[in-house]
Amino acid sequence: MTEGDTLTCLDYEVFGKVQGVFFRKYTQAEGTRLGLVGWVRNTEQGTVSGQLQGPVAKVREMQQWLQKTGSPKSRITGAQFHNEKKIQQLEHGSFQIRK
Repeated sequence: MTEGDTLTCLDYEVFGKVQGVFFRKYTQAEGTRLGLVGWVRNTEQGTVSGQLQGPVAKVREMQQWLQKTGSPKSRITGAQFHNEKKIQQLEHGSFQIRK
């Protein structure tokens, strides 16, 4: 298995105007497009947080998307990633929006 095929898991939080702009829907769609699993939710602090799982290379693509792109009406001011770890198998069956 190459570095790009190794499975990884990480948590994220995105800051800025990311609630009320379909950010969760677009995040779910982009994660699914990349073949990732995990989840996304709004927080009480006005941010969006979640977890990504999948091949390292695809997770890196999603990190860039979360930092720079987001939904069309969002304005991202920052993104933090933490708790990254290698995993042997995916722990989620799909990419879900959590309430």
